[in-house]
Amino acid sequence: MGTIICQNCNKTIEHFEGEKVTKLYAKGHNCIDCKSAKKQK
Repeated sequence: MGTIICQNCNKTIEHFEGEKVTKLYAKGHNCIDCKSAKKQK
């Protein structure tokens, strides 16, 4: 089981199946919370 985490806000974006427990960090363009924050500015 793995987790994809937003680099900007550290919130969980998605979970995925894998052989190991893994944390991957993604840039904010994949994060719904970061997209919402940009639109409000």
